[in-house]
Amino acid sequence: MIRTALWLLAGVVLGGAIHLVVILSLPSLAANAAWARVGGLDALNRAVVLAPALPGEPNPLRLDPELAYAVCRLDLRQGPGMVRGVLPLAYWSVAVYNRAGTVLYSTTNRDGIGQNLELGIFNQDQTRLLAQQQLDVAPGLLIVESREDDVFVAVRLAPAHQVMRKRYEAALGRIVCRNNPA
Repeated sequence: MIRTALWLLAGVVLGGAIHLVVILSLPSLAANAAWARVGGLDALNRAVVLAPALPGEPNPLRLDPELAYAVCRLDLRQGPGMVRGVLPLAYWSVAVYNRAGTVLYSTTNRDGIGQNLELGIFNQDQTRLLAQQQLDVAPGLLIVESREDDVFVAVRLAPAHQVMRKRYEAALGRIVCRNNPA
């Protein structure tokens, strides 16, 4: 009887430990899945406009169907990343993510930026050169520092009406996303 109780207790403890490990590892696996999906879009050094999320269809990136999206991927080993564009007079936001899917920086046009998106993404060595004034940057450039060299940028626009969506997606397609040689 005692032996059976010990086996049951050991089974419960082992099951709990396995359950805990699986639950704690899921967020890191999901973030890598997002990186893999963005990597599969051929978005290195260029903005790619994402197809709209349709109701009832698979939505692996969990996109809001009311927003228009563009993503681009940058390798900061090739030089500082620059994201530039003129966006419509409507709500928009931009976020920089690392490979793990963690937001490094995020802002909206409601922060007084207006229509012009001017974002510079630097790794730690490039930030050091910037602080020593060995890199030239345009005035008004939003500067983001990344501890990692692999990042991706997501730009979101909110069309006031669905009839405006194509025009907003065209504006997203004109975003320049590339590396500047250091």
